[in-house]
Order: sequence, then structure tokens, then C-alpha cells
Amino acid sequence: MILLGVTQTSCKTLSNDNKAIIAAGAKLTLVADGFKFTEGPAADKLGNVYFTDQPNDRIIKWNAIDNTVSDYMKPSGRSNGLYFDQQGNLLAAADQENEVWRIDSEKKVTVLINGFDGKKLNGPNDLWVDSKGGIYFTDPYYQRPWWTHKAAEQKSKRVYYLAKNSDTPKIVADDNFIQPNGIIGTPDGKTLYVSDLGDKKTYSYTIEVNGTLSHKKLFVDLGSDGMTIDHLGNIYLTGDGVTVFNSNGQHIEHIIVPQNWTANVTFGGLNRKTLFITAMDSVYTLEMTVNGVIN
Repeated sequence: MILLGVTQTSCKTLSNDNKAIIAAGAKLTLVADGFKFTEGPAADKLGNVYFTDQPNDRIIKWNAIDNTVSDYMKPSGRSNGLYFDQQGNLLAAADQENEVWRIDSEKKVTVLINGFDGKKLNGPNDLWVDSKGGIYFTDPYYQRPWWTHKAAEQKSKRVYYLAKNSDTPKIVADDNFIQPNGIIGTPDGKTLYVSDLGDKKTYSYTIEVNGTLSHKKLFVDLGSDGMTIDHLGNIYLTGDGVTVFNSNGQHIEHIIVPQNWTANVTFGGLNRKTLFITAMDSVYTLEMTVNGVIN
């Protein structure tokens, strides 16, 4: 059962910088609960947010106008991470068969990727789309109860890139990751952030013109399940609530979420100033002064 609510929780202040990103007097608000495990939030051009309840095999829509939630697609290929492309298609890391999907406005599914080098992917997790329409995605390995196989077919846990109009992804990061997970790029398309959740670290890469990655640098000694970015370039990492770093890797804020685990985060709402947070069986919102960005 999904319950709509207005439960509010105070946010912890870490520094004077927090006034630059959290709206004055804003409190964390419970939008809905009763899910199994929420993940993968992505906002469309109207600010509505789509998120997944992977164990229940469904994608759910949060309406930015009336603050309600409703089932959007079920079954959903056990979708995990989501992201919208420039044409308004919803891209999904469809974990049921280790694929990447494109879901159009009529809910027609196109399988963009169903393997690599003749083998199954480990389990695409999170995605980011660049301004050219290319897709970066992480491919860790988390054993799922709905799989018949019990081991990864790929020898490494990587980051891949699928160029627009291509049907073959290429490896862009194969750095002995333990579990690459959260991923987000900057609006100018110059920098990609990738979290190795298993190693509790997040890295930055330079994005080259051909989509390859270079100049790997440690961004922060903290991993992240999912992540997002605001228009100032602040990076939002998840796990123990939401931890915010500026583009220099300086810790500027921590948003306490009353759940054992915070899985993912994005900006939604009509003006993209609503931080939308997925955490365990619930979803929350928090009003911000900063806004998210659209590629």
C-alpha cells in the first residue's frame, strides 16, 4: 500500500554554505511510502519524476503539479536506474535480462544493449546521457533473486559508453572497480563522475570528444549508490542520507534521511528546484534554492 504524507524532518546544517542550496525553512517531506525498494529517479521536461520499485518490477511516476504518485509501467524489466534522453524517451537499466532499454512516450520498449562481446552484461545500474545522445552506464554485479545464473559473465565491472545510433557499447573505464554504481556528468559535457560504491570512493574523469574518458582523479573518499548535480556544479552523493560536495570536493552539506539507506536522488518539480530522494520503501522531497540541469 502506498501512503501519501506530509511528514517533515529537519535537515542538519553543516556550514554557512547550506543557505546557498537549501530553501529557507525547507524540511524533508515524505511523499509516499509502502514500496519495497525505491531507486533510479529521473525527471522529464515538465519536472515529473519517474522512479523504480525494482523488487516489485515497476516504474512509478510522481506528478510535479499535484504531488501524487501512480504506477507508470508494470512489468518494467526490473528497471533500476533511469534517465531521459533529449527526445523525451525514458532510458532504463533493465536488470531482468541485463539490458539497457529505451521506452518511448507510448511505452514501446526498444532494447538498446543486450550484452557485450557475446556475453551478458553484469547488470546495468545507473545511466547518464551526454549532449550528443550518447549513454554512459555503470555495470557492477549484484546477484539478483530473479536471475538463473549465479556468476558474472563479464570479467570486469566497468563503465561503458553507447554512442548515439550505435548498437555496440565500448569500454571507457575498466579500472579494477569493486562495484561501479552512481554516475553523473556535468552539463558542459567535460567531466564525468563515477562512484565505486564497493571501494567507498568517487572519481572524476575528463570526457574526450570521442566519448572516451581520461585523467581519472579521486574526487572524494565516499562512494554513492546514485548521484546528481545542480547548476552550481555541486555533486550530491547518496547512502547515509544525501551528502553534498562542491566541484572542488569540499563537503558543504549533509541531508539526513530517516531511513537505513538512501539509494538515489535527482532534481524535479516545475522549476527543477525540488530535490527528489529515493530511500528504502519511501520517497521524499526537499525544496532547494539551486536547481537541477537539463542536457
